[in-house]
This record gives sequence, C-alpha cells and structure tokens, in this order.
Amino acid sequence: MFDPHCRQCPRLAQHLDEVRTNFPAYHAAPVPPFGPENARLLIVGLAPGMHGANATGRPFTGDYAGILLYRTLHAYGFSNQAEAVARDDGLTLLDCRITNAVKCLPPQNKPTPAEIRGCNRFLAQEIEVVAPELILALGRIAHDAVLRALGLRPARYPFGHGAEHDLGQGRLLFDSYHCSRYNTQTGRLTRTMFEELFREIRARLS
Repeated sequence: MFDPHCRQCPRLAQHLDEVRTNFPAYHAAPVPPFGPENARLLIVGLAPGMHGANATGRPFTGDYAGILLYRTLHAYGFSNQAEAVARDDGLTLLDCRITNAVKCLPPQNKPTPAEIRGCNRFLAQEIEVVAPELILALGRIAHDAVLRALGLRPARYPFGHGAEHDLGQGRLLFDSYHCSRYNTQTGRLTRTMFEELFREIRARLS
C-alpha cells in the first residue's frame, strides 16, 4: 500500500536526492499516509510540499496549506488539535485519513502525468484497504487520481468546488479547491467555503 523506499520515478528520485543533500534534516522521501486505516473519511491532496510534508514526513504538516486544513478538521471533530507542526506534536486524526495522489515531492510542486499515473497504484491499494465512505479530493489532480484509482473515467465526474459524486457501492466523492497559499490568498478558496464543505461532510458521516 505504501513503499517508503520507492524510486520508480527517476526525476522524483533524483530531486529527493538533491533535496536530502541540501536539507539533511528533512524527511526527503516518500511521505506515508496519516490517520487510522479504518477511517470513513479519506482526504487526498496533490503531493508533499517542499518545506512542509517533505520536511516533516507527514501530510500537510508544517506548510501553509495545512493551516486551514487542520484547523477545519479540528473544528469538525476529525482531529484532536488544530495545528500540525511536526510528526511528534501529538496530533491525532479521528475517523479521518490523509494521503496524496503523489507521495514524493515534485520539482516546482508539479508532478508529470507519468508520475501521477505511476503513483496511482498506491492510491488504489489504499482506497481498497481503508474502504472509506467519503473521499475528499483537494484539487483537480487529486480528483482525477481518485477516479482512475477506482477504474472510473474522470470525464464522467466533472470537478468543481463543492461538487458531490456518487461512486457507487455506498461511496461518495466530494471536491474542493486545494487549500494552497495561492488559492486562499487570492480568495478562490475562503475559510467559509471550506468550512461549509466540511459541515456537509460531517453531516453525511454522523
């Protein structure tokens, strides 16, 4: 389901080698999923951030995108605290698990289509094992990756913030704009928009 030593993508492997040299204290390796394996909510992001998950070794931990995500998770009962700063900070997820479509840090935060496809088998295995009732995709790339992992055609399930898709077998896919610095600072994604989505998610899982 997760390979901490994976080097199947040459560009990503080389990039991580370079990052490890320049930042010896960083995790600089594939970032494992975080949260219980029996979670009803699975959140799928894009890829680790350079000075966030790539540094700490935990999804959305230590980077700007994690500020809104973990604050909102805590507000709606999916975590025991509102901040994520390090792997040993005591944060626990409740009925929620977080992963990424691509497990390794890509240059300029932009994985290639081949790298996204290459990592998709890990996401497929994870969805199979966790068997979540609801999947939240943060951004279009995560949205498409989830659908491909389930053998579904993305064209049949158009991405849009707040969109809801019935994937069959009692499973739902919700979409959100990614909680990146760019989206939040430009107002494309506001705190209110994100909280409204989580209010609906919590209602569905209550």
